[in-house]
Amino acid sequence: QQQQQQQQRRHYEELAHKSGFSTEQIKNLHKRFRQLSGNKETISRANLDSIPALANNPIKKQIIDAFFDKRNQRQDDEVGSLEEIGLEQFLMVMSHFRPPAHKSGEEERQAARRQKLRFLFNMHDTDGDGIITLVEYRKELLSKSGAIGHQAAKAIADAAMLEVASTNAPHMAPDDFYEGITFEHFQQILKGLEMESRMHIRFLDVDTTTMRCGKATS
Repeated sequence: QQQQQQQQRRHYEELAHKSGFSTEQIKNLHKRFRQLSGNKETISRANLDSIPALANNPIKKQIIDAFFDKRNQRQDDEVGSLEEIGLEQFLMVMSHFRPPAHKSGEEERQAARRQKLRFLFNMHDTDGDGIITLVEYRKELLSKSGAIGHQAAKAIADAAMLEVASTNAPHMAPDDFYEGITFEHFQQILKGLEMESRMHIRFLDVDTTTMRCGKATS
């Protein structure tokens, strides 16, 4: 048993180095991982799909997909999707929600912000080509149009893309700009957005400030 504890401690230390979490945070997140997976070694989409707090979330599918998106594993932006994820992969996704350390310098804070924005960008860039197209934006908005109707949602999507064009590429015709929003444009659009309090994962019963896990049954 002592040998097993030593092995687990070494494993946690290795994961801490990769993810930026402390070993104590990883211990807590591992508990939540086991709750979600039913004490299995991997988590599937079905495990996350059954979380009650996600049931009425309008971007439930995008959130779940983000956990299985290879681009969010911080491995050279490899495009593709995983069927299941293990603890390390779970932690790498979770690390996008980790607040920067108090002692972080400006360069580190900017790098962390860029990673968070990239994570959000990936959620919208569904085909992984590095551009959020009008088709992708329309599809996302239409999927949750609800009472406003498809025509209204389509008009909103078109107007939003035109607004982005006028802000970020004033010398381009709207039809030219419809090829899509690049990550650079995306960063510009969200330039003034405060990220720390907005990127949270409360549906996992995880405190994103301390990364402690609450008691949960799902």
